[in-house]
Amino acid sequence: MPLITITAPATEPVSLAEARLHLKVDSTDDDTLISALITAVREQAEHRTGRAFITQTLELVLDSFPAAFELPQPPALAITSVKYYDTNGALQTMAASLYSLDSDSAPARLVPAYGEVWPATYGIPNAVRVRYTAGYGAAGSDVPGAAKAWILCALTFMYDNRGMPLPRDFMSGTLDSLVIGSRLF
Repeated sequence: MPLITITAPATEPVSLAEARLHLKVDSTDDDTLISALITAVREQAEHRTGRAFITQTLELVLDSFPAAFELPQPPALAITSVKYYDTNGALQTMAASLYSLDSDSAPARLVPAYGEVWPATYGIPNAVRVRYTAGYGAAGSDVPGAAKAWILCALTFMYDNRGMPLPRDFMSGTLDSLVIGSRLF
């Protein structure tokens, strides 16, 4: 069940200016490094929480349709397309009226519309592709403050300890409490 990033976030949850202020860096000498670290820390936070922070387009690939399935990296905002290979091996795009996004669940679920069933698929790997957008919004201000706070803390560690990876257990309890405290889950 691969999850493919089709369109990466266009921005980061923490801006370069916010990061420089937090790091107490006045010069622009390290802007390239700081920008790269912001992206790396956001990716780490998304991986650890299993969530998409900034709007991005993802594609879930399955061998067949399950009864209902969860869309990884919540929150799911919208379904872009549901494509599948029919029993004759022809690629089909389902009409949006045939399925429904349950975005109230976390993670969101994709289910057949009322009275509908998923079609049969051709017996090949990766016969079903669901493309969707996920994230809290397009701007850093849309990301929950708890997640941004963790990103800034991790950014500080990585900036101050260049060349060292973020420890596996770095503030894991803190991230959990920040995430749970802000009702991300």
